[in-house]
Amino acid sequence: AGSQIQGTAGIPRRSRRRKSVAIAYEAGQGDGAEPRRARWEPRDWREQLERIREMRRSRDAPVDEMGVQKCYDSSAPPQVMRYQVLLALMLSSQTKDQVTSAAMLRLRRRGLTVDTVLQMDDETLGQIIYPVGFWRNKVKYIKQTTAILKQKYGGDIPSTVEELVQLPGVGPKMAHLAMHIAWDSVAGIAVDTHVHRISNRLKWVKKETKHPEETRVALEEWLPRDLWKEINWLLVGFGQQTCLPVNPRCSQCLNQDICPAAKRL
Repeated sequence: AGSQIQGTAGIPRRSRRRKSVAIAYEAGQGDGAEPRRARWEPRDWREQLERIREMRRSRDAPVDEMGVQKCYDSSAPPQVMRYQVLLALMLSSQTKDQVTSAAMLRLRRRGLTVDTVLQMDDETLGQIIYPVGFWRNKVKYIKQTTAILKQKYGGDIPSTVEELVQLPGVGPKMAHLAMHIAWDSVAGIAVDTHVHRISNRLKWVKKETKHPEETRVALEEWLPRDLWKEINWLLVGFGQQTCLPVNPRCSQCLNQDICPAAKRL
């Protein structure tokens, strides 16, 4: 009888210990398995991603046919190719792929290298790249950046995001895409207006983001790293064809039943 009393008396103590462990674990103070359990992921994201892949299978969006990855001379020396990638990215800001592609073709006919651009006067460069968005500013940025590349990098482009974003007219999205395309290196997710918009519509961000750079940080917190390079290409084309900025084609979207935004749009 005495042992039964001792056993009964010991139960509350063990129970309290178990509770304290559970509470500590939920607060982020548990064992090594805790981080995986605590990691946030959007609802249905894997199925949404697979359906977007299906919708993008034909690869016939403007980004596929005239995107930056199609604008450079693939037969040029690697250093020249990388410079052309960076210039295409600078031209592409707030500009349709068709317009960027045409401007790059005109530049390449002139022999698009660091030296040829430095030898070109501003007026001529402006005439060649017109009508890309904000072409006057881009003339100034291209000339400034090209001079820096010549003086500081021997005519090549930097190989880190940190150095790329220091160049005039080069933002984070361009830097990450330059790393992807020119250096075949995945340093982060390239987030443009399409990726930003769609990530918020699908609730792929824990809370609504206002700017693409906020979206990049939010996506990188949970999206598996092996998807970082693919996600820009997928979502840009999807945004050009289906998930449009205004009047998205929800009726044609395979994600209509699992998209948080479809019911409201």
